Amino acid sequence: MSLESAKRVLRIEAQAIQDLLARLDKTFERAVDLLFACKGRVIVTGMGKSGLIGRKISATFSSTGTPSFFLHPADALHGDLGMLARGDAMVAVSYGGETEEIVRLLEALKRLEMPLITLTGTLNSTLAEASDVVLDASVREEACSLNLAPTASTTVAMAVGDALAVSLLERRDFRPDDFAALHPAGRLGKKLLRVEHLMHAGANLPRVSPEASMPDTFHQMSEKGLGMTTVMGPDGQLAGIITDGDLRRLMETHRGATLEMTAGQCMTSSPQTIGPHALASEALNAMEKRKITSIVVVDEAGHVLGVVHLHDLWTLELM
Repeated sequence: MSLESAKRVLRIEAQAIQDLLARLDKTFERAVDLLFACKGRVIVTGMGKSGLIGRKISATFSSTGTPSFFLHPADALHGDLGMLARGDAMVAVSYGGETEEIVRLLEALKRLEMPLITLTGTLNSTLAEASDVVLDASVREEACSLNLAPTASTTVAMAVGDALAVSLLERRDFRPDDFAALHPAGRLGKKLLRVEHLMHAGANLPRVSPEASMPDTFHQMSEKGLGMTTVMGPDGQLAGIITDGDLRRLMETHRGATLEMTAGQCMTSSPQTIGPHALASEALNAMEKRKITSIVVVDEAGHVLGVVHLHDLWTLELM
């Protein structure tokens, strides 16, 4: 019984999205144009369940390059109108379009010359008639078996909000760098970290010259604890690398003679490298694809900047 009920809910909400898709028109583009032209903040408002959806829409705006905050209409009527300013724009979420607290804000919006976009299911409502742009968020029925609780209608309103946010993101040419700047913590922020912020550099970078003896090379690898060392020319350019795996293979092939060799004779030339501005997730993908545990970070001229180790990336929970 519960499974059938769940399937019915999902079918109704999926159909509501399909209906929305079919009636999307130039009105949506006008809404995006209006929000893109906004020089201030985009204020989102709504009561009850619509207010909860409004909070999410506002949060998505803010995280994708459109400055925004949620304003509870009742709070606005009790002193928070001072948060509004000329140059702002408002997005109101109200299925019936007659929410008293929002209707009472109309005078203030007119005084501040604030444009209003309304997401509603009632196109002849007070809010719709007072709006600069009306987005039709109507549904045939709610997914609630009583056809009362906001379910399909809130799904549609949230989808419209997401569509507005993503359209604005693309209009602003919002890039991963911008997203990373707004998400410095959490899993998203970690996925968007740059290699330059994770690499072992300076005194922590294992390095030897091509002329270094193998005992000195062993010491450098042991001291830095990355299971490898870079081999660098006098100008700082990468000549090659030596890994623990390389040493095992050399010992099997040359046995004791390995100790008489130089780093230049033992190194792997032309190892895998990556640029400092690459994403941490790119470095992880490259290492897992090639089954290596370290990758050397170099600049455009091939100068060594650092080393990123697989364990450093695993600890970020990038998967």
